[in-house]
Amino acid sequence: MHAGRSYTFTEFLVWTRRPLYLLILWNVALVALYQVVGLHWLTVPWNVIFMLGTSVALIAGFKNTQTYNRLWEAQQVWASITAASRLWGTMSRDYVSHPEHTRRLVYRHLAWLTALRYQMRESKPWETQKLTPNVEYRKHYDVPEKVRTLDAELTKYVTPDERSRILGATSRATEVLSLQGAALRQLLDDGQIPQASFAELQRVLRDLHDQQSRSERIKNYPYPRQYAVINVIFVRILCLLLPLGMIDLLAPMNDTVGGAMAGHMVWLAIPLGVLVSWMYAALDQVGESSANPFEGGANDIPISQLCGTVESDLRQMLDERDVPIQQAPASPIVM
Repeated sequence: MHAGRSYTFTEFLVWTRRPLYLLILWNVALVALYQVVGLHWLTVPWNVIFMLGTSVALIAGFKNTQTYNRLWEAQQVWASITAASRLWGTMSRDYVSHPEHTRRLVYRHLAWLTALRYQMRESKPWETQKLTPNVEYRKHYDVPEKVRTLDAELTKYVTPDERSRILGATSRATEVLSLQGAALRQLLDDGQIPQASFAELQRVLRDLHDQQSRSERIKNYPYPRQYAVINVIFVRILCLLLPLGMIDLLAPMNDTVGGAMAGHMVWLAIPLGVLVSWMYAALDQVGESSANPFEGGANDIPISQLCGTVESDLRQMLDERDVPIQQAPASPIVM
């Protein structure tokens, strides 16, 4: 997630420059055909373009609202996961008398967070991280889950036997919670925790199951493709027809404006058409990049940093001395 003050105009322009190149070429070609070649039939009534632009603005606004809601829900889910994780650490410390059992419960929870964030970073066919603008922008930051393997990360938290079971499971995060539940049951049977404490810990475990399911739903179900494709098609139609409407609007001014622009007002259709078309195209690109909040983009939820913060908090509860210090990132992009 971009945690700086804002994107600069230059950054945003570079990110959206590829459709801008095409828009410039298209607008120059149409105006040249009208003004130089004399194809004066290359116009579309401005009223038609105005109605089309209004419709596209409504559709684009609807899409961006829905994709922002997905991003906001993902942020709420991981805020709940963070809070539940701290509660789990506190209850494990206070309810379980044996320090080693407490440590195992906490470390197994860190393994769950690790498995879940790796699961959230898996690539899906509808995600946008393979698109050239996003690949190009990733030079500004690293995605931890793309740099280190899950196997290496789990080694820090669980035994070799548990690690093998987790890596062999279809849903690795669910397998960790299953191991956690079995460990709680064993502690109850061994008399290490009373029935009331067992019930409270199971309640938190159920909440973790629920939050995992919510996160998986956002990850595994994309923004509806029918709405996404309608938005793309309509924006492209508008970008294709907009310069023809600009020509229709400016052509009558060729004979009414004097001075240096006399007879050349149509050329203004190029900068005006490019500007308006770019605004619509950029709005669509922003909405598409916000629809998948876990794919590893610059606008995603920083689940890696959240898990690192939770790990520091839980290990401090265990009075460990080698707790990694959470430092401010060198880049405004945090994962």
